[in-house]
Amino acid sequence: MNRRSFLKNTALGGSAAAATSLAAPAYAQGNRTLTMVTTWGRGLAGVHDAAQYCADAITEMSDGALTVDLKAAGELVGAFEVFDAVSAGQADMYHGVDYYFLGQHPALSFFSQVPFGMNFQEYSNWFYHDGGRELADELYPIFGLKPFPAGNTGPQSGGWFKSEINSPDDFQGLKFRMPGQGGQVLGKLGASVQNLPGSEVYQALSSGAIDGTEWIGPWADEKAGFQEITKIYYTAGFHEPGPNLNLTLNLDVYEELTPAQQSIISNAAQAVNIWSMSQFMANNSAALQRLQSGGVTILEFPDSVWDAFGAAAEEVTKEPMGDELYKKCYDSYMESLRSSAAWGSRSEGEFTAQRNRIVGI
Repeated sequence: MNRRSFLKNTALGGSAAAATSLAAPAYAQGNRTLTMVTTWGRGLAGVHDAAQYCADAITEMSDGALTVDLKAAGELVGAFEVFDAVSAGQADMYHGVDYYFLGQHPALSFFSQVPFGMNFQEYSNWFYHDGGRELADELYPIFGLKPFPAGNTGPQSGGWFKSEINSPDDFQGLKFRMPGQGGQVLGKLGASVQNLPGSEVYQALSSGAIDGTEWIGPWADEKAGFQEITKIYYTAGFHEPGPNLNLTLNLDVYEELTPAQQSIISNAAQAVNIWSMSQFMANNSAALQRLQSGGVTILEFPDSVWDAFGAAAEEVTKEPMGDELYKKCYDSYMESLRSSAAWGSRSEGEFTAQRNRIVGI
């Protein structure tokens, strides 16, 4: 049981809660610098941009009362150390994607991405209006954290390979970089899955430490330079149709802020959410054309591979169902996904297909 739950469930905690409800909260006074650590190397296209946009927005919206000092991966703590650093109070907040931290709790997948899961709009529906935020506020306080959606890459590409993937058997023994439950799916297909921070992927692919990698999409991948190493690129992936990035604060730090400052944090995160998604989507098409003109072979996985992805994904997403909170998140997430997708396929999905047919896209 975590510290907060213990206090709430003891007589002393109940008395303390009753006493504090009668007194004004003790908010920190004066200007304050908040340290943000990230899972991103400085300059990584899109994802570091989102962290910087969020840091700048908080500083500007608070008129300097809150100044966010951004530390990229490795500048204060490593990319995979930010969760623990903020939980322990070593830093005030982090910007990152939480499938890096499934070892802390498997339900973090629902607040980052699950295979064959939600796109950006579907995730926003769930989080803001269909129970997701309430579940986040049940999960993250276990670790002394408070999360806010703060960026999205849109649908991610299938990845870069040294040779073509013609059947599920081609994943046997393949050294491939893919984090989260997506990586667990490839593990089911026999791949040797590597979980590397973004800033280390180019070197690993170049040196042969890995045979292939997914990263984000055409624009960010082009900026990373993967086309200099291999020319085989699969544009549609199963693993991240709309991965959510989070701005996550130490909960004690968040509760020390004034209501106005808390509102600034929330609204800055929402602003970067749409800004980030738009940045990726505005740049991907032109980048894909440049990659193709530069000799990259653009491919899609055959149906047999998609079927294998689907079967393995069902196993992976259901394996942690023995955890009560994971199951609660799963049930809520899937109910919301089915509802959003049912309407979306009949409205936007049909419209998009007809529009593209009529205007010749």
